Amino acid sequence: MGFSLFSHPRLCLFVILFVSVSVVNGGHTYHITNYGAKPNGKTDSSKLWATSIDLPPCSPLRVRITRRSSLPIVNPQVVIADSGSTVDISGGEFLLNPVRLSGPCAGPITFAVWGVLKAPEKTFLDSSDWILFEDLQRLTVTGNGVLDGQGAYAWSVNNCKVNPNCEPFPTNLKFENVIYGRIEGITSRNSKFFNIKIVESQHVEIENIRITAPADSKNTDGIHIGRSQFVQINNVDIGTGDDCISLGPGTTNVVISQVNCGPGHGISIGSIGENENEEDVSGIIVKNCNITGTTNGLRIKTWAPSPPSKVYNITYQDISLNGVKNPILIDQHYCPNDQCQHQGESSVEISDIRYLNIYGSSQDELSAKFNCSGKVPCKDIKIKSLNIVCNGHQPTKAACYNFNGKFDHCQCPNRCG
Repeated sequence: MGFSLFSHPRLCLFVILFVSVSVVNGGHTYHITNYGAKPNGKTDSSKLWATSIDLPPCSPLRVRITRRSSLPIVNPQVVIADSGSTVDISGGEFLLNPVRLSGPCAGPITFAVWGVLKAPEKTFLDSSDWILFEDLQRLTVTGNGVLDGQGAYAWSVNNCKVNPNCEPFPTNLKFENVIYGRIEGITSRNSKFFNIKIVESQHVEIENIRITAPADSKNTDGIHIGRSQFVQINNVDIGTGDDCISLGPGTTNVVISQVNCGPGHGISIGSIGENENEEDVSGIIVKNCNITGTTNGLRIKTWAPSPPSKVYNITYQDISLNGVKNPILIDQHYCPNDQCQHQGESSVEISDIRYLNIYGSSQDELSAKFNCSGKVPCKDIKIKSLNIVCNGHQPTKAACYNFNGKFDHCQCPNRCG
């Protein structure tokens, strides 16, 4: 069950928001607590859906609230539709059901989250996104508030490890086809599935945010980027039950810096090669990051067998790895939960990968493992200034299969290659 709203240059747009309006610097600021919304995170305020105000047009803008449960929708559905405007979300906790803001719209639009937005705990588990922004330009999500996915129940019923066809639960925040977007200041916690997704987007900045979920939470990737270009991630703290940052097919020109990662599965490229006609991954820089207590550190993973694609021009530089189980890993025989047939090799070409000044400690004596494809071996791999110890002081080892690379100034007794 659902409904959609459409803006019109001379018509009133219904806004699923409890607002007062003020003009700031030529735009509008919308406050959410003056039209009956009670910031207690519990009150059923669905009777106030029809609050309406005149708004200037923003291309045509579509607003769709998805309702997939017989339970009432409660508390503010926070959406806005005019260029140069700010939604001010402050004053307490607000229970928010899945909301989708769609353009096209050239913006700028700002969502300033100073309070707490809470997802329904047990409803809408069949919705793939909680807060979705799509087809927008110059969009900013800012503030020091919290997006609370209330994911504990979802993790308890997540069966993706035994069911390869499982449906993903909602992502806390998703940008899709957003150009010149920015996410800053906020905290995303306890998402039912991924915390933040950036897909089909360009020129997106993510800075000064925090992402948190228990180490045993399922599929709670911190930031996932797919089919996107020119993304920057800087000064971010991430601790989850899955990858801190994952980069999927079609991701190019990404800079990741000053990330504190842990717990979790590290910073991963992949998995790559699951589907036909995947786009390449290239132009990735990961630098000045700290990865602590994770299962993996710097990982590239591809399916086997797989259709052809490429991962190339990747730089990892000045990375501290502390108590990491698999500090450096290229795994071209990735097969989660024994879902593949183990027939054939990966056809994903991995080349021009640089590891520069990687240091710290490993949980195991093997600090670098390059398990490359027998069909298209890894090539042009450069490892310079690798200094990872085990048990406080013991030098670690490297293992290489189908590998063409060079070790230089590395504290490894065996520098395979």
